[in-house]
Amino acid sequence: MPRIVLAFSGGPGAAAAIARLKAREGAEVVTVTLDLGQGGVLESVRDRALEAGATRAHVLDVRAEFAGQYIVRALKADAVYEDRYPMATALGRPLIAKKLVEVAGIEQATTVAHGGTGNDQIRLNECVRALDPSLGIVEIASSAPAPSTVDANLWGRAVQYGVIDDPWTEAPEDSYTLTKTPAACPDEAAYVEISFDRGTPVAINGVEMEILDLIGGLGILAGAHGVGRIDMVENRVAGSKAREIYEAPAAVVLHAAHKELQKMVVTTGVERFSRAVSLQYADTIYNGLWFAPLREALDAFIDKVQERVTGVIRMKLFKGDCRVVGRKSPFALNLHDNSLVRTF
Repeated sequence: MPRIVLAFSGGPGAAAAIARLKAREGAEVVTVTLDLGQGGVLESVRDRALEAGATRAHVLDVRAEFAGQYIVRALKADAVYEDRYPMATALGRPLIAKKLVEVAGIEQATTVAHGGTGNDQIRLNECVRALDPSLGIVEIASSAPAPSTVDANLWGRAVQYGVIDDPWTEAPEDSYTLTKTPAACPDEAAYVEISFDRGTPVAINGVEMEILDLIGGLGILAGAHGVGRIDMVENRVAGSKAREIYEAPAAVVLHAAHKELQKMVVTTGVERFSRAVSLQYADTIYNGLWFAPLREALDAFIDKVQERVTGVIRMKLFKGDCRVVGRKSPFALNLHDNSLVRTF
């Protein structure tokens, strides 16, 4: 009997898709659920998949891989889509596709399936095809109008559809769960020092920590001071525009800090060319082209630049505002030194 590997979120629609795939495709269904830091009890997701008729249910903790191989790479690139969106959810799609393909190989499946719509449908399809063009792809999205939806991982969360579809309507306060409204924030600012080593954040206030802990701790602190809310109308992959609400407290702070530190340690020419690379890198992620040769080529330039991106940035967080108030690096360039023309 043929076998299909399904990206399984655990919701009612995903559970119904198992039975639908079995009946329509005449195949066994194996599910894959990834822990990207979205929270929730994933063991219960496994149980729901099996109860819905899955032959096997894989639940994988990929938080460390997500942080180290995807988030950090995007951070080093200063990849922020249309100058505002740090692409928390978009960054997770290539990893989901990668695990679908890997499990398909293990399970000797010839087809993968997912419920992605819009941008995510394109991203997942592009990534699967780049990794294994021999695999078939089945899309199981519902044709019913989408209600307000939330997608989250350790880098942030996205809210779309529903009331926020109207760009004139202020997003309701309950759209936000990671950040306080400025009126409810402390009346005293928080200062945080972020240490980088070759472009990777490695310490907060002098305390070294793993990247997962660093993102988690910084996200709580920044969110408590209202930092990380993004309300924007963006250009989507398919050419339309959409209004989305994002929360990414740690991402907003780290991107601001990294960008400032890099600017301090490279020459004008490198800095200006890096802006073009950042734009291209962000578009590459957003458009689902993570596994394209272009991204690997861009990484070669970025990794070279990061050799100098070591130092400490001091940030001030206050009632939704995030600003750089201090910076130091052993590679800081003296703006009055004529030898700059000989320095990378």
